[in-house]
Amino acid sequence: MKKLVFIVNPEAKNGASIKVWRRIERKIVDIPYEVYYSKERKDAMNIAFSIAASSSDPMIIVAVGGDGTIHEVINGVVSFAHVTISYIPAGSGNDFARGFKLPSNPEKCLDLLLHMINEKEDYYDVGEFKRDQSEGFFVNSLGAGFDALISEKVNLSTMKKILNRIGFGKIVYAIFMIVELFRYRPSTLYLMINGIQYTFDKAWFVTVSNQSYYGGGMKIAPQANPSDGEFEITVVHRISRVKLFFAFISVFFGGHTKFKEVKTFKGNQISIQSDIPISVHTDGEAEGHTPVEIKVRPHAWKMIKTVRNTNQLSA
Repeated sequence: MKKLVFIVNPEAKNGASIKVWRRIERKIVDIPYEVYYSKERKDAMNIAFSIAASSSDPMIIVAVGGDGTIHEVINGVVSFAHVTISYIPAGSGNDFARGFKLPSNPEKCLDLLLHMINEKEDYYDVGEFKRDQSEGFFVNSLGAGFDALISEKVNLSTMKKILNRIGFGKIVYAIFMIVELFRYRPSTLYLMINGIQYTFDKAWFVTVSNQSYYGGGMKIAPQANPSDGEFEITVVHRISRVKLFFAFISVFFGGHTKFKEVKTFKGNQISIQSDIPISVHTDGEAEGHTPVEIKVRPHAWKMIKTVRNTNQLSA
């Protein structure tokens, strides 16, 4: 049987993650496993890397936390072919669970893991980025501009912690979007997509998506497929602040793509430059500023096979 390892971020969703772990841990019976707890940023990545490097035997590493936790775990193990990933959503956004067709309920995710533990895995793409002297991977999306600034503000705010306590953590993104909408100054973006140059003046942001969701349920890239070897690229430019507000409302169901100021592309190699340095995020985590180079690494990691119809778990 494959070695089973859980990496728990006890601080995800302002501490609610540890309560989720304690609840589901009681359901793991008659199966040997190890559990490790992250304590600070990049801790989950370092723990995952250390475990993966300690043995070449097949193993399953399960991230328990939010999008930042799964981001770190995949960054730690993406180069190890003997590692399979699984995920228990216990954060405030949980866009990874949405995009990869996992149940939003932690108990159902654990049932899925235990039910499919010996089945064939699914393979997925990962995004590889390089900027200045840093590099890494993203599994959901990379963004530059307005959306990256919002992610940065949200992650540094005490408001997110307060709203998480009362179960409204997701709306913090909308609150900061409204506030920054009147402060942000669009810039000129220079994109290279699969060798073709594009220039967008008065650009608000560009998002490079491996799967459909970001920002706590926004369907930014409706056509994104995390196993097709391509990204979906979304650019918003030359749009008024009022119209951008309505575009953000429509993004929850993918309606923003109907706006003429929203351009979409497909590509597997992208360069993002701008006339002034603008914020960059990877999976919602601040990653400095432009310029940044991005490419797809196809079928780079594997996850416990997903079951679209969770009723199959009781079959």
